[in-house]
Amino acid sequence: MIISGGRQESGVIIGNTYNKYSSKNPLVKLIMAGFRSALYELITQASPKAIHEVGCGEGYWVIQLHLQGFDVKGSDFSASVIEMARHNAKAFGIAKDRFLTCSIYDLDEHRHGADLLLCLDVLEHLLDPEAALRALLRACYKYLIVSVPNEPLWSFLNMVRGKYLRDKGNTPGHIQRWSQKAFIDFVSNHFQVIAVRSPLPWTMLLCQPPK
Repeated sequence: MIISGGRQESGVIIGNTYNKYSSKNPLVKLIMAGFRSALYELITQASPKAIHEVGCGEGYWVIQLHLQGFDVKGSDFSASVIEMARHNAKAFGIAKDRFLTCSIYDLDEHRHGADLLLCLDVLEHLLDPEAALRALLRACYKYLIVSVPNEPLWSFLNMVRGKYLRDKGNTPGHIQRWSQKAFIDFVSNHFQVIAVRSPLPWTMLLCQPPK
């Protein structure tokens, strides 16, 4: 699987700086297994007919969910990272039109809506996460699963492994930082939070549009 590796587009880091999905490091593998378990548990709870991953990067989760039999598509603001996603997905028989170039801010109910939206590790990169939540609400038919790093735990663990020490452990491109409580409060301004998971070191929420 090809990844961006920290490449920038319009001054914004696109995709993944580090290929955590294929890491052979036992700790990284354990952490990613926890994320996967929490994500699949919440997807099962949502029981969607169709999934749209907003901010899909190089397409890893779209591919994985396709292999699980889901009707899934992905979008990202970056045309170059969408090309990487299409390349990665080609071997699995996923059509090019399953990947769309679209900013999260431009989501449209009719073109981009789905029973379940995924927004995984995206909001921490955005200058205006409030506007992004409003856009997600427009396109969310039933459920949203959203995840962000749980701070300051995320940065602390980066420092423990000797990464990004000059930035006190903050991953390149992360411009928003939330504790679990702060993130729940933030998302609750727009969605009803119905389940919370804490796969180390993330906060992951299953949400519904307010009734």
